[in-house]
Amino acid sequence: MPDGGEQLTVKAHRAIGAIGAAAWDACAGTDNPFLSYAFLEALEASESATAETGWMPQHLALEDTSGRVVGVAPLYLKSHSYGEYVFDHGWAASYERAGGRYYPKLQCAVPFTPVTGRRLLLRPDAPAGAADALIVAMVELARRHKVSSLHITFPTETDWHAFGAAGFLPRVGQQFHWENDGYTDFEAFLSALNSRKRKQIHRERRDAMANGIEIEMLTGDAIRPLHWDAFFRFYMSTSDRKWGSAYLTRAFFDLIGRRIPDRILLVMAKKGAKYVAGALNLIGADTLYGRNWGCLGDYPFLHFEACYYRAIDFAIARGLKRVEAGAQGQHKIQRGYLPCHTYSSHWIRDPNFSDAVADFLKREAHALEHNMAELEEELSPFKRAND
Repeated sequence: MPDGGEQLTVKAHRAIGAIGAAAWDACAGTDNPFLSYAFLEALEASESATAETGWMPQHLALEDTSGRVVGVAPLYLKSHSYGEYVFDHGWAASYERAGGRYYPKLQCAVPFTPVTGRRLLLRPDAPAGAADALIVAMVELARRHKVSSLHITFPTETDWHAFGAAGFLPRVGQQFHWENDGYTDFEAFLSALNSRKRKQIHRERRDAMANGIEIEMLTGDAIRPLHWDAFFRFYMSTSDRKWGSAYLTRAFFDLIGRRIPDRILLVMAKKGAKYVAGALNLIGADTLYGRNWGCLGDYPFLHFEACYYRAIDFAIARGLKRVEAGAQGQHKIQRGYLPCHTYSSHWIRDPNFSDAVADFLKREAHALEHNMAELEEELSPFKRAND
């Protein structure tokens, strides 16, 4: 533990239930639903994130001298690199070609969730040095397990700097987010775009609703088991096509539906009496987080309508500051979602391998900055000074 502060003790737990909802949420706060006890415990209870699926919980709890939990961190011992959205498959292949053993590794993250959030979760009155104590404990646990590496994915920029100060290798990624510039409605947002993009979006929204498609925006008690049944079919179909297997079980959706209904927005598309597509979003204090989409059939532009445009409608109506529409997707730029940075931090036990990864990350960061600037310059739909 860091010197000069209050004596703190760190314990690793193989289930978040061992820490408890009250203690966890006192540290996690209420801004980000993915960091809540309800969400993370649902992943475990539904057997979505368990040792059997390659996500063995190793959650850290930082206690003061009275035994009060003053800090926590979501941590997992992993036997693969799936469900992370910060890709290190190439690192694993290189290390194992050189005779090393990359797995298991430790991962500080929210499973299956490419959403930025705090990873050093501290009570507001946590003593000085608590964040450093959690970082030291992660490295100590990594050494104790003799893992190849420890990865912190999608931390806030503040936490990213804290890990960097502790010697972790910094990595930068990108996503595409929509920012609410005080728009009163969707048309006010469109007025900020150039004429060609306004016309394109109007056309896409019209065509998406052709052939009798209707959209339902469901939150809270309006979401019933029949909606989850339909959405799970969409989720499974899309997962099978894109990844070959689904990460989340049917039970997971029931659990979050019961536990955090008011933090869920389910956008369901219907044709006649039959649901044909759906998009799952979670509602934060100032952000709408788009997570999963699925569809049965071919419905032009319905993905854009359900995932992007309806999310903007909802964010404006609720006064939310932004929409984060998930990982990847350069096509989002033309629909008002501009490139922004995401972060990760990496500790590599083997010093030679760490040097090689550090060199790669420097080159990757340079290329990313160039690409982000080029994308926004060439593809941004927003008006320019001469428009």
